[in-house]
Amino acid sequence: MKKMFVRTGDTVQVLSGKSKGVRGEVLAVSPKEGKVIVKKVQVVTKHVKPNRLGEQGGLVEVESALYASKVQLVCPKCGENTRVGHKKGGIRVCKKCGHEF
Repeated sequence: MKKMFVRTGDTVQVLSGKSKGVRGEVLAVSPKEGKVIVKKVQVVTKHVKPNRLGEQGGLVEVESALYASKVQLVCPKCGENTRVGHKKGGIRVCKKCGHEF
């Protein structure tokens, strides 16, 4: 298992790709693959079949996973993109302002 610098619920900003500069909340983290799913970023259209009688199928827009290296954590206090430092006990620290989160 790889360690991830982001956790579910964190706010991140996309650094590269089609959605560059967009901020969003992390919905899911996959440490094994090194990917994250961010709300309203890298939205793809998915074809869905109806599973039950009376249920509708069709096209559904879903967020797709992107590599964690393409996002950077946003500090909740200063509101800027920042690298993450660590203190004893697994506490994450903003490298710019020193805020613990």
